[in-house]
Amino acid sequence: MIDLTINNKEEPQKGKILVSDPFMEDEYFGRSVVLLCDHNEKGSFGFVLNNYIDIDINEVLPDLNQIESKLGIGGPVKTDSVFYIHTLGDKVEGSEHIIDNIYYGGDFDTINNMVLTGQILKGQLRFFLGYSGWGANQLEDELKENSWLVTSVGAQNIMDTSETRLWNSTMEKQKGTKYKIMSNFPQNFRNN
Repeated sequence: MIDLTINNKEEPQKGKILVSDPFMEDEYFGRSVVLLCDHNEKGSFGFVLNNYIDIDINEVLPDLNQIESKLGIGGPVKTDSVFYIHTLGDKVEGSEHIIDNIYYGGDFDTINNMVLTGQILKGQLRFFLGYSGWGANQLEDELKENSWLVTSVGAQNIMDTSETRLWNSTMEKQKGTKYKIMSNFPQNFRNN
């Protein structure tokens, strides 16, 4: 019999990915892949990378009518606010480095101007409604409960909004037969 619990070998930290347990039944986090944008003794925050709503960013931010971008649901916190990650680095004042060439936030007027002048290419900017947040030690407690697998993915996977199987493909790439098996589990076992 194969043990189908998640066993973490990596610690959560800025730039790591959280992959939800296949049995997690949660509106925001079921079959989710979360980019950790920060993790410290006060808590953690990040964005769900593979949950989208059927609204174009132009409907939420009409000034950005020059860019086509899927709008992600970043998590259950501050769902009335728009957040963004990008690969524009120090071109955007106030942006914070996450990992590799991925940055969080920064001056929105600069982003808007870059969009209007055609300086931003597809795959350089991602938008989210809300974010995912954990208080002090909350994420560690969830890791002890095997709710999340901590791993890494490349910058391209983080910025690619066309990937429809991010949870499955990330799970498949983990070491061990059990993760390949988990990647093929149906999302709702009751329908099986």
